[in-house]
Amino acid sequence: MLNDEKGILFILSGPSGVGKGTVRGRLFERAKNLKYSISMTTREKRAGEVDGVDYFYKTKPEFEKLIKEKKLLEHAEYVNNYYGTPKEYVEETLAAGHDVFLEIEVQGALQVQKNFPEGVFLFLFPPSLDELQQRIVNRGTESKELVENRLKEAKKEIEMMHAYDYVVVNDDVDTAVTKIEAIIQSEHCKQERVAQQYKKILETDHNVRTIN
Repeated sequence: MLNDEKGILFILSGPSGVGKGTVRGRLFERAKNLKYSISMTTREKRAGEVDGVDYFYKTKPEFEKLIKEKKLLEHAEYVNNYYGTPKEYVEETLAAGHDVFLEIEVQGALQVQKNFPEGVFLFLFPPSLDELQQRIVNRGTESKELVENRLKEAKKEIEMMHAYDYVVVNDDVDTAVTKIEAIIQSEHCKQERVAQQYKKILETDHNVRTIN
């Protein structure tokens, strides 16, 4: 029987307001062999949070040491705290045969692409800029000026779409999730991913024939 031995890293990215979190949440309701990439942070642990579940918690010196040693797939500083994706956790989870799913902003995704080019990069695209604006406005948490700034940034991020492997339009959450599931299946069927498995099967078959 032919099985994938190593998982694949999938990176979902797109402009603010496009619905990355909603799509990722729905995908994980349906996914079976998918692990969410746990981020690392230097912020204080909040009540109810668990190390290794919500985040990997580190001190600033520990985090800066990891940056220096290039042990993060990406990192950023926000409100005087570091956030990042630990390379070791991702590699260990992939080696265990699980696909890893990372939901991240565009700039972070481009960092991951430099540090882990074998990942599969998906860009979540809004049906239109008008729809994207309406989604941001409907949050009710941002001023008119901030909404306009987010739209300007979204236009810049959309121009980076060419750096991705796939583009999924999020006009309907379930439809978008179905497309992402199809991409995951397609990636596992790529010739280069299964070639090594076929090689092992042929070697095993050869040894059996030799013994007989």
